[in-house]
Amino acid sequence: MAFAPPGHGNARWPGGPWVVKVLLLGPNGQLGTDIRAAHRAAGEPFDLVPLGRDRLDVSQVDSIGPALAASDFDLLINCTSYHRTDEVEDNAALAFAVNTHAVEAMARACADKGARFVHISTDYVFGGDHTRQVPLVEDDAPAPVNVYGASKALGETLARLAHEDTVILRVASLFGVAGASGKGGNFVETMIRFGIERGALKVVADQVMSPTATADVANAILALIARESPPGIYHVAGSGQASWHEFASEIIRMTGIEATVTPCSSAEFPTRAARPRYSVLDNSRAAKLIAPMPDWRDALGRYLAAKGHL
Repeated sequence: MAFAPPGHGNARWPGGPWVVKVLLLGPNGQLGTDIRAAHRAAGEPFDLVPLGRDRLDVSQVDSIGPALAASDFDLLINCTSYHRTDEVEDNAALAFAVNTHAVEAMARACADKGARFVHISTDYVFGGDHTRQVPLVEDDAPAPVNVYGASKALGETLARLAHEDTVILRVASLFGVAGASGKGGNFVETMIRFGIERGALKVVADQVMSPTATADVANAILALIARESPPGIYHVAGSGQASWHEFASEIIRMTGIEATVTPCSSAEFPTRAARPRYSVLDNSRAAKLIAPMPDWRDALGRYLAAKGHL
């Protein structure tokens, strides 16, 4: 990793490496927005350079290598993804371009520079084990059940083959102040809106996951950079687990909205893409290096307060 040695210019980030410049791809999405906010809150300990789609369109895979070769950086954080899960089912070529081949190209560019590659992946690389009831650890075999998950799983593999200094961070069921690009907000905002408008919600109860605040993921990313974590895969999802019904029920309870939340099965709410029945992520590996990820209920409370819903 290309960090400046002691005495070479930049003030030391307490407890952390001598990171000079970090490129951030996907700077305006839910996670990218909170990474920029966490960086400001930390006193801007390194030079963070947002690289939006107007400067690098990752769907144009052949342009990635030359663009990154012309850039000066010590670490690259990739928050880009084609993640409209149902839409992806009918656009596999684009999904594998953005979520797989673009990621491999980024990893190769980082390898050429001797820079660390930090890539954001997903709990949707799992789901094939339909009897699973125990949180998934990083070494469990991926078993995606949809095109999105398959493209992300292969992206992980090719990135790690292309560059040994790759850090994969798997997240899940994100909610952040910026809202999800192309999804019209996030699940929390959707439940609040529907609760107010309809007064009754029917939500899937047989899909269990780890609701995660992007603000908490952003803080974990900065902490892992500061600790110069070993390369590999880390789960940085919220602690605890919930079905979508349980998540929705807690949203309605915390906000005090007068609405009923009724459970239903996945069969009653069919979608174009299959979803994992159980994709809860065990985050103890990351916790040993930094700190435990907050419980999802605590994260939800902070999010609702930040958005003025409480």
